[in-house]
Parts: sequence; C-alpha cells; structure tokens
Amino acid sequence: MDLIVQIRAAKEPSEALNIIVRAFGADTGTLHFLGDDGLLHLKALSGQFPPPVLAIIRQIPVGKGMAGLAVERGKPVDACNIQTDTSGDVLPGARATGMEGAIVVPVFEGARVIGALGIANRAERTFSDAEKAALIAAGRALAAR
Repeated sequence: MDLIVQIRAAKEPSEALNIIVRAFGADTGTLHFLGDDGLLHLKALSGQFPPPVLAIIRQIPVGKGMAGLAVERGKPVDACNIQTDTSGDVLPGARATGMEGAIVVPVFEGARVIGALGIANRAERTFSDAEKAALIAAGRALAAR
C-alpha cells in the first residue's frame, strides 16, 4: 500500500508516525506541531528516548535544535551523524538520544509551516533528495489528517 494512503488511514498520529519510521527504515521518530504559543509541541513519538531527552523535546522553540530550525527555515535539516556534527544545527540533547543519522523536515499545510517531522537511525545515514521529498510529502499527509 502507498505510504500516503497508509498515513491517511492511520487512526492516531502515533500510528501514522510509526508507519513513516518503518517505511524509511529508521529507528525513531518525532512529530511536533506549532501551538498558539509559538512553540513546537510533541504530538507523537516512535522509539525509545531517554527521559532527559523527552523533557527537552516536549516543547521546542522555533529556531532551536533541528526541529526548530526546520520550521524556521522551511526546509529539511539533516546530519549524517549527530554525534559528530559540527554544523551548529545539532544540540547536546539530540546527541543524548544515541542516534546518528537524522533528519527533520517542516510539516506544511499548503505553503504554511505548521510543524516538524523527524526520523533518526542508530547508524550514520545520508538522506537522498528523493527521501527528503518523500518525507516532506509524508508530513503534508500528516497535516491533512
């Protein structure tokens, strides 16, 4: 079944996120949506996250960390290995996940960014342009739910 069809058929955001994580062969995933307070609020989680990381990612300011930067920039933010990344886009909290290859894409509703969708792998990973586009399409399907 087509990924977008599966996402739309999911009953809960967490089910849709699990479908996305599996489809991309990732180990973890997060889904945040912008709240009225201007912060990104965690709506779904896939995989295991250490409690200190969970505390940090429950609410994320726009412009901070990979999710906040993806929303601010309106484009994907990725790292082949967040453990060794020196771009400045990866914060210590992300390193505490133990993940390596990670990407966060903005979630669009039309042309407006309304959230962030992230997936990560335990091993290094470089995401292709086709994967980035597919992940953005998955985010659009989530926004349409």
